[in-house]
Amino acid sequence: MITKEKIKSEIDNIKDENLELLYRIIKVFEMPEVQNVADIEQLQWHNFIRETYGSIKDPIKRGKLGEYEVRETIE
Repeated sequence: MITKEKIKSEIDNIKDENLELLYRIIKVFEMPEVQNVADIEQLQWHNFIRETYGSIKDPIKRGKLGEYEVRETIE
């Protein structure tokens, strides 16, 4: 039988370039069981946000909105 201790001891043998893949595989098994496609899409979105949060170094700045043209009034 495979135990957590056996798996933990094998992790030391993994090459550094494969650690991200191994991590993603482990995270898949941590996800709750999903019943429908909408739940899967929501989980994927939440995972995307979790993985990318804080990845932008500079704060996002909102530019000028510009000006709207003046149109004829509707009567």
